[in-house]
Amino acid sequence: MKNKTSMNNYLKLFTSVIIASVLLSSCVAKKKYRQLQADKLREEDQYLAKLTLLNTKFDSLTDKYRELEKKKKELSETSQGELEKLNGELKAKLALLEESNKKITELQTAINKQKVSGEQLLSKMKNALLGFTSDELTVEMKDGKVYVSLSEKLLFKSGSAKVDTKGIEALAKVGEVLAKQTDIDINVEGHTDNVPLKGEVIKDNWDLSVMRATAIVRILTEDYGVNPKQVIPCGRADNFPVADNTTTEGKAKNRRTEIILAPKISELIKILNSGQ
Repeated sequence: MKNKTSMNNYLKLFTSVIIASVLLSSCVAKKKYRQLQADKLREEDQYLAKLTLLNTKFDSLTDKYRELEKKKKELSETSQGELEKLNGELKAKLALLEESNKKITELQTAINKQKVSGEQLLSKMKNALLGFTSDELTVEMKDGKVYVSLSEKLLFKSGSAKVDTKGIEALAKVGEVLAKQTDIDINVEGHTDNVPLKGEVIKDNWDLSVMRATAIVRILTEDYGVNPKQVIPCGRADNFPVADNTTTEGKAKNRRTEIILAPKISELIKILNSGQ
């Protein structure tokens, strides 16, 4: 009986130890589990934080990339626009340059034509007036114009505006040449020396120079068929001397009438005004 009681007590003790071990083991497992759960949650939080940071950086880089793409497109469009603008300006300038070169060529052609015409007119006038001496008249070209300078000795008596017989002979030869020249302007200028002139009909040197120029124009237009629309008479008095008025010889040279033959510039003006 005693042995049976001891066995029961032993079983109870063993059972208690087993139960205590199981309970202790169960407590250790739960604590470890909780620790693992906490570690896992912490790692997940860290991963999410890193993922969030990476997403933020990715979004920022994406925005910068889009901005750069936009700027690239804008620069490309601007460059293309500027290039087209420059090409347009270049074409316009080239067209203008071509037009200018064309106009220069036309002007040069017209000037050369006038030069040839002037030289031909000079030659014709010299040939027509071969019978006169150099102290009676001269024929020369200056600045593209032909100057026929007739002395007072050839044309007029002192202080008179009436053309002498020999002067009429000279004007007849001049008129024959000029009547065939339709593309020139003709200026007839009267000049005097500086000796004052006073009279009832011819009051001063202005009067004398104008009246002499007018007398010559009348002869050229009325007697020899020079077109009056081409002729302009004017008086210069003593304001444009060609020699010294303090000497007798100088005064004689200054008392002259100049017939100035200038090519018409209407063609040049037409060329210059073209394209405006």
